[in-house]
Amino acid sequence: MLSQTTIFYTILGGVLPVLIWLWFWLREDKLHPEPRKYILLAFIFGAITAILVLPVEEFLAKFLPVAGILPVVVFSFAEEIFKYFGAYFSSLRKRYMDEPIDAIIYMITIALGFAALENTLFLLHSIKTTGGNLNQALLVGNMRFIGATLLHTISSGVIGLFIALSFYKNKILKRKYLLIGITLSVLLHSFFNFFIIKTKGSEMFFMFIIIWIVAILLIFLFEIVKKLRRKN
Repeated sequence: MLSQTTIFYTILGGVLPVLIWLWFWLREDKLHPEPRKYILLAFIFGAITAILVLPVEEFLAKFLPVAGILPVVVFSFAEEIFKYFGAYFSSLRKRYMDEPIDAIIYMITIALGFAALENTLFLLHSIKTTGGNLNQALLVGNMRFIGATLLHTISSGVIGLFIALSFYKNKILKRKYLLIGITLSVLLHSFFNFFIIKTKGSEMFFMFIIIWIVAILLIFLFEIVKKLRRKN
């Protein structure tokens, strides 16, 4: 049985890196920051979606092959849909979602809440499989901080980006943009997950570089969204 100290450091290792990412993205909206209580609410909803999607993935796994691209796509779709609806019910339909950039902020916050719980559960599992070796588990956790957390951020950020781009458009166009955003998000999530599973060593480093490139592109698009204004 894990000690309280081990559990504490495990939770800290799963959540603290995610909070650093959250701080970074919130700085991108420093001119018109969202109320902290709503950011906290979205973060909590993100963690809840990580719990809710687990039984769904376990159920779907019964009908999917053990390996290959199909389970990767299905699980990526499930996670992105759950994160989107987590954002929808906690933030996207609320009155305080009053400018395009808010959509990206809340989608990323949901993704980081999701990643925080997922990382914590992963670390707990790693500690059990390594015989209680906390240091080794945290070392693996740092890799998730670089890879998986950033992947969740950019994939959900893409959905937020397309919601933002359609912010001042009519309902039909909003739905089309949302569909495009979710599709691209799932494709990104599936692509990186599939190749991360297949790659090893130096090839893994190359995949991380690609993820960072996409993240930098998202930051660039973030700046474009800031300049969106309603046309008279």
